[in-house]
Amino acid sequence: MPVLFVGHGSPMHAINDNAFTQQWQKLGEQIGKPKAILAISAHWYTSHTAVQATPVPQQIYDMYGFPQALYDKKYPAVGDAQLSMQVLNLLAAQGIQIDNSWGIDHGIWSILVHMYPQADVPVVQLSINQNLSPQQMYALGQQLQPLRQEGILILTSGNIVHNLRMMVSDRSNEELPWAKDFDNWMRDKVLARDLETILNYEQYPYADLAAPTPDHMDPLFYALGATREQDQVTVFNDARELGSLSMTSFMWHEHP
Repeated sequence: MPVLFVGHGSPMHAINDNAFTQQWQKLGEQIGKPKAILAISAHWYTSHTAVQATPVPQQIYDMYGFPQALYDKKYPAVGDAQLSMQVLNLLAAQGIQIDNSWGIDHGIWSILVHMYPQADVPVVQLSINQNLSPQQMYALGQQLQPLRQEGILILTSGNIVHNLRMMVSDRSNEELPWAKDFDNWMRDKVLARDLETILNYEQYPYADLAAPTPDHMDPLFYALGATREQDQVTVFNDARELGSLSMTSFMWHEHP
């Protein structure tokens, strides 16, 4: 199975029909139905490494001030006890814990409602450990590589550029030069598999604007760790919305 890093952008994509969501739909059709999904979202950010192990994870509406239609959107995902145990075993040395206090948040279900609208693929969410460095997150991702051979889709979700304070009106279509510069730079480094530069991204100009907090960047490091040098990389949704939210996304997959 492939590994995905998806720029999820606004929660409204869960109920919108646009170029981004249409690409998510095509992505599900292209990949086919995996055995299960291991999901890593920018929105489950913890002080330790945690994994869900519940038959029915709750749907988390972790956003505020949006239309009621968004909160009415249901995605009844189910868990996968076998996958939860596999993750616990693979990450045993990381001091991983079971934690069912969270659920499937909008960083994941807003994408899956388009990829797998029938909610017929089990989902297990793994938290981001805020105490790990990018290098350690990459190393943790490496431990997850065996899941791919067992039909598990690794789906990570965040945004390469995520600066809510500098968003512009959706009517203006204004490009912020610094956001475009950083987004394109990171895209090119991912395509070149320049891991050393990526894992030290904070040294690049505009990094403080693109990622004023690291939570939406961190899923990329987990994703890269789960990939292999021989994987082919496909870029999709290579654009920004509201000026300072990057939708740029990647799929790492075997050569056909």
